Amino acid sequence: MTNTPQPSVKGYHAHVYFDAATVGQARELCEAAAARFPLRMGRVHEKPVGPHPDWSCQLAFRSNLFGDVIPWLMQHRNGLVVLVHPLTGNDLRDHRDLPMWMGHSRPLDLSGLSGLDQPIEYEL
Repeated sequence: MTNTPQPSVKGYHAHVYFDAATVGQARELCEAAAARFPLRMGRVHEKPVGPHPDWSCQLAFRSNLFGDVIPWLMQHRNGLVVLVHPLTGNDLRDHRDLPMWMGHSRPLDLSGLSGLDQPIEYEL
């Protein structure tokens, strides 16, 4: 381990991946998470969006919810792949260097992500 200062984590995104056969399952999972926890559920994208290679839905939540949301997703994802990454203000680092996967990892298209530290511009 190094003594390099680590970026501050402002929150997390959990991206639930699915396809045409599992869209209903994914929607149900994301809606259940949004009903159970004070998090923000994004749109259910039935096409790849941003760096994500599959259809996905984003759950955005504060750092203090990590210990509640992540174990719940582990127990309820029922085979769906979930990408979890921190929000530090550096999208490239967050997706490339700091992700956590539930299920098999998927290749991300990182070409459109900024490696520059930027302020997080939205509320969680």
